[in-house]
Amino acid sequence: DQGERLDALESDLHAAISGTARPRDSQSSHAHDRADLAAALADAVHRFDIPTATFDAFGRSMRMDLPGHPLFQNRYRTFSELAEYTYGSAAVIGLQLLPVLGADVRNSDVTAGARLLGEAFQLTNFLRDVGEDADRDRVYLPLTELAAFGVDEELLFHDVAERTASVPLRRAVAHVIAVNRDQYRRTDAAIAALPARTRPAICAAARSYSAILTEIEDTDHDVLARRAVVPVARRIGQALASVSGRPGRY
Repeated sequence: DQGERLDALESDLHAAISGTARPRDSQSSHAHDRADLAAALADAVHRFDIPTATFDAFGRSMRMDLPGHPLFQNRYRTFSELAEYTYGSAAVIGLQLLPVLGADVRNSDVTAGARLLGEAFQLTNFLRDVGEDADRDRVYLPLTELAAFGVDEELLFHDVAERTASVPLRRAVAHVIAVNRDQYRRTDAAIAALPARTRPAICAAARSYSAILTEIEDTDHDVLARRAVVPVARRIGQALASVSGRPGRY
C-alpha cells in the first residue's frame, strides 16, 4: 500500500532527524534501505538546516494523489485551491534547496521566489501532461480557468479521447501559459539574489523548463497531439546561456 509506505518513510525520516531511529539489526531488509535513505536525508537536514516542516507538507501533497486516501483530490476548482497541493508538491522543494544553494533564507523575497519557481515548474508540468493526467482521471488545470473558455469536463475528456485539443481548450491552454510565464518572470529577483556559484544552475532549470511552454505554443497549444519535449540542442543552448547567471526571457 502506497500510503503505508509513505507513512513508514516519513516515520523513518523523523526518527533519523531526531536521533531516535531503531537499531539496524531490528529491521527488515526493506526497512534497512528505507532507514539508509532517511539517514542520508537527515544528514542533509542537519548540515544545511533544512526546515523539517517542508517534508510534512510534501507528504501531505503526495497523499492528495493517493486514491482512497482521505486527502485524495483529483480536481481543483481554482488556482487558490490548487495552491494547497502545489505548495507541498513543488514550492517546498525550492525552500529545501535554498540553504543547499547557499542562499540567504532570511530574505523573504528570496524565499517567496523559491516557492514561486517551484510552483511555476509544477504548472508547466500540468500543461505538458494534460492528456496523461486525464488518462488517470486527474485534472490539475483549475476548472474555473477552463470553464472561462468554454471547456467543461465533457469537452476535455472528449478531446483527450480524440487526442487533439479543441479550439476552446487551446485558448484555455494559451491563457494558463500566460499565467505560467508571469510566474517565471516574477522569480527573476530571487534568482539574481542567489550566490554566483549556484545561480547558473537555477537559471538553466528555469530557462529549460519554461522552454516547454514554447514547444506547446509551436503546436498551436495542442497539448494532446504529442508530449511537448524541448530538443537536446535547445536545452544545451539554454544551459550555455545560463552560465552568466542572468535570468532568461520567459
